[in-house]
Amino acid sequence: MNPNNVSLDYRVIYRIIEPGSRVLDLGCGAGELLSLLAAQKNVKAQGIELDESAIYKCVEKGLSVFHGDIDSGLSEYPDKSFDYVVLNQTMQQAKKAGFVIEEALRVGKKVIVGFPNFVYIKARLMFFFRGKAPITASLPYRWYDTPNLHFLGISDFKDFCRQKGIRILEAHYLGEKRIVRLWPNLLALNAVFVITKP
Repeated sequence: MNPNNVSLDYRVIYRIIEPGSRVLDLGCGAGELLSLLAAQKNVKAQGIELDESAIYKCVEKGLSVFHGDIDSGLSEYPDKSFDYVVLNQTMQQAKKAGFVIEEALRVGKKVIVGFPNFVYIKARLMFFFRGKAPITASLPYRWYDTPNLHFLGISDFKDFCRQKGIRILEAHYLGEKRIVRLWPNLLALNAVFVITKP
């Protein structure tokens, strides 16, 4: 698998993670990111996933993935047992998002959090002009079938980190095809943060 042929958020995460790292992917789906990291960066990859059909796809790729619900915590893992814990497009779907982030920070030296920016300008305009729940490239679901439980913007996540004493090491703001550098809370479709807790 070529790192240039994957989605922009995967490319950003791929660049962040150091070769040979221990990586835990929470909500790893069918294992595309973990598979890429294992093949290209020789990481010691492990995943947790709730969807059994996705787990079978991971196993077919030779990945070590456990069936589990991240909302119940990561008690089986000791403190700082991973170099990176990845929460990409997962955190906003967790029932207890704050708890999941705290647990990820406990077991990982660094946590990579990626999420859709719910206050992206096109979403705002859909609310304002059409009076309807928005559907965008990063929010492709209708209101009645969305897996998202928490609706946040980039500024909300920064506020959360400030309140919880979480240090932001890196922040990447993503458009459809490239990095967004200007007014990210308004113009970015997605965000990827690298965070840690002293």
